[in-house]
Order: sequence, then structure tokens, then C-alpha cells
Amino acid sequence: MSSPPAYPGIRISGCWALGAEGSSNAESLDRLLPPVGARRSPRKRTTSQCKSEPPLLRTSKRTIYTAGRPPWYNEHGTQSKEAFAIGLGGGSASGKTTVARMIIEALDVPWVVLLSMDSFYKVLTTQQQEQAAHNNFNFDHPDAFDFDLIVSTLKKLKQGKSVKVPVYDFTTHSRKKDWKTLYGANVIIFEGIMAFADKTLLELLDMKIFVDTDSDIRLVRRLRRDISERGRDIEGVIKQYNKFVKPAFDQYIQPTMRVADIVVPWGSGNTVAIDLIVQHMHSQLEERKLRWDMAALASAHQCHPLPRTLSVLKSTPQVRGMHTIIRDKETSRDEFIFYSKRLMRLLIEHALSFLPFQDCVVQTPQGQDYAGKCYAGKQITGVSILRAGETMEPALRAVCKDVRIGTILIQTNQHTGEPELHYLRLPKDISDDHVILMDCTVSTGAAAMMAVRVLLDHDVPEDKIFLLSLLMAEMGVHSVAYAFPRVRIITTAVDKRVNDLFRIIPGIGNFGDRYFGTDAAPDGSDEEEAAPS
Repeated sequence: MSSPPAYPGIRISGCWALGAEGSSNAESLDRLLPPVGARRSPRKRTTSQCKSEPPLLRTSKRTIYTAGRPPWYNEHGTQSKEAFAIGLGGGSASGKTTVARMIIEALDVPWVVLLSMDSFYKVLTTQQQEQAAHNNFNFDHPDAFDFDLIVSTLKKLKQGKSVKVPVYDFTTHSRKKDWKTLYGANVIIFEGIMAFADKTLLELLDMKIFVDTDSDIRLVRRLRRDISERGRDIEGVIKQYNKFVKPAFDQYIQPTMRVADIVVPWGSGNTVAIDLIVQHMHSQLEERKLRWDMAALASAHQCHPLPRTLSVLKSTPQVRGMHTIIRDKETSRDEFIFYSKRLMRLLIEHALSFLPFQDCVVQTPQGQDYAGKCYAGKQITGVSILRAGETMEPALRAVCKDVRIGTILIQTNQHTGEPELHYLRLPKDISDDHVILMDCTVSTGAAAMMAVRVLLDHDVPEDKIFLLSLLMAEMGVHSVAYAFPRVRIITTAVDKRVNDLFRIIPGIGNFGDRYFGTDAAPDGSDEEEAAPS
């Protein structure tokens, strides 16, 4: 095996760590090669992974979320700083993904997106499909990748927006019909053989790392992967390597080492290099740190008049009577549920009056024309903020025929106090709908603001979002209205204050606990482990 050549520029040295201690490099190679005469496993369907499936990466220290996001927006609804994007380049089977996962574990940050360039191969023509089937198509050429899609995807992820990422099937050499949805994170790691081959793409990367592994090691790893995972035969793999992979590395990949900020020789075995990379990244992330400022939310809009986008259900004796019952701590659970449901129905009926309507004429059974109104939108979708928000779904279904329902789970990070998105299920093409966002109580507005941001990231226009709540605090009303001035806020009552535990005063208590019959959270929060609404 040849020794690693010297390269100009920054280089971090380390020890060779492929085999067990005392093993020779040749022995390490022998262990990686498939046994002679061994039967090949049947051809498997292998698809590209955006490194986001499954959405959890469990390390020895903690669970890292790879499909989710923290609050990218401060109390004013504006983005603080873009995510930190790392590019990992290097030859095929150089260990880029392994290095990426080692960096993620050492970083110890909760939200990471690992994006693979393998997802972005171009759609092949019929002729190219034939060539690929006979190992005659060059997948290691820059023209094989959809750089326009890569750039647009990475730009959106850096801005904290949701993106659709293709899923590539390596056995059929084609994109699958269903694409994956990813969300922004604290750190984005983009890895691929051509990670540094596009000028526009380079400008999006905050740190560029080249993983430099000996060509013999890369060939052995590629043989093992393509034979055992992709059902290829050894002759086809070697043919493709000699014809395309090796020449492409020499012509397109190795020269990009010059633009790398750091070159890591020998891949994942170089723990010294990875430690230094992580130290630098920690300092960069500290500068970009976002803290969700509850104090700023509480004091930003004191003494201001309530916003024009707020609509409060008229406080008739009936409405006030129902509030009296559900606010009474002595009210039984059955009574609480019954009168809460009545209020929810009135609230939703009231909210529907703000939808756009247009003139229309129908003919009555008596043959006469009637000049009326009809809904002018495409569709109505309800989205509940779990868990209390889901109690409003039956009332919405009762008055909106064929309404679509989505759910969002937002929980508080116990270490930072920040609301974080942990679960999301939204109907397809929600961007064309009027969306009714439901939560039973809104105190600080933190969870509601994050839920609105999620809808905006899915291209729902701000003026098509209606935030509905049985009870809101003035603080939450002001926070949401200031951050999102075109969101319509609709409630049955607004209370003046929140206490030190961010509970509405005089309030209604923990709505979820009273409705579902569960014990109150010991810290007095509105929802157990949920973000303050």
C-alpha cells in the first residue's frame, strides 16, 4: 500500500487506525475483502438516505434529533442567524459519513441534519439507464449531480425552512416517487464526493473538510459495500472503478482538496483531527447561539392596546356563564368537558366568519334564484398543537365537512428553556389552504409562534393562518401579533396576566390535565413537558 502523499495547505496529521493494534495494513485489507468463493447475497433494493432516517441518532451520551428543529426565530418572529453548514468532501468510500457521525457525537448538540449528495443524482434518460445497468454510466462525474437542487435545498435548510429531498434507488438508478421532508437544525452536515465541485455550493459552506483516505482502502470499502449492500458482482464493481471512479477522483475530486479548510488524512481513525474540528465548531456555534427570551416576551408589549388582528367572541351572558363553569376549580371533569366543547363549537363558528366568501346564486326548490355566499378558498385544514389542541378537533369536524387535520408537538428543552419541534404531521399541499391552528390556551405565545413558523416554512401564507384558542393572555396575544401581524387571532376571552410559571391569571388551570383527567405537572406548566403556549 502506498504511503499518503504530501499536500499543500492546512493538514492535520494523525495515526493510522484501520485494524486492531498490531495488525498490518495488509491484514486489515484482507478482513475487509469478501471471502473467496463466498456466495453473494441476493440483490437488494438500496435507497439513498438523507441521513435523516431514522430521525434519531442515539450516541453513548444522548439522543440527537436529525429530523426536527429548535426555534430559529426570536420573540420578534425574525431569524437570528443561519445554521452552521459543514461540507465533507473526499473520494468514494473514504469514510465521509463515519467522520460526520463522529463529529455529530462529539459536538453534542441536539439538532443536526446530515444531508447526503447521493440523494441528488439526476434523473437518467432511457439510454443512460441502459448504460447504468451495464456499469457504463459515469456516476462520479459532476454532470451526474443536480447542483441546482442541491444549492436550493441547502439554502432553505440554512434559513430553517422545510425542504423536500429526493430518495435515490441505487438498484434501479432512479428517484423514488416519494421525497423526504427535512427541517433546519443547529448544524447541517453535507457530504459527498463532489461537495466542493460547485462555486455557488462552496459559498454556502461555513467549514470545508476533505477526508483523505488511501485509494486501496477506498477500493476495498467500495467492493464490500457494492457487493453486500447493492447486489453488484465483483467484476462490475472493478470495471466501474477503473473506468470511472479512479479517473474521476484524479480529475475532479482530488483537486478540490485545495479549497478545503481542513484535510483529515485516514478518515475516522484520525481522532486528533476530529477533536480539533469539534473545538473550532463549538466556538462558532457559541457565537450563533439563540436563546428564546421569555423575559423579552413578557415585557415587550406591556401597556400596548390589543392588536386589530385579535377577535374576541362577544361576551354574552351565555358565554360568560360557560366561562364561569370551566374556570371554577370545583367543576367536575364531565361538566368541564361538556362546557368546553360548547365553547369550542361557538369559537370555531365565529372563526369561520373570517374566511373569504364570494357571491353566488343558487336555485331553490321553488325554482327561484337565491343570491347567497360561498367559500372562496380551496380547502380548510385544521392543525392542533398537541396535546390540548387536539380536543378542538371534533368541534372543527362537526362544522367543516371533509376538513383535513394535522398535528404539531412542541416541547420545552429542559436545559435551555426553548420550545422545540418534536413531531409534525401535516396534510400534503397545505400551502393552498386556509389553516385553523388550534391550542386551548395561549400564555406566552412561544409554542403558538413556533407553530406559525412551521406553517410559514411549509409555504402557508401568513394571512391564511387563523390562531384559535379558548383562552389567551394579553402577553401571548401581543407576542403573536407583533411577530406575525397578518395572522388572525381568535379567542373567547383574554386575561390580563401570566405568573412566574407562565400560567394565565386568573386563568383556567392546566386545560389538558382537567380535560383528560391527568395529574397536574409538578412545575405548574400549562402542559407536561410542553412549551409554554
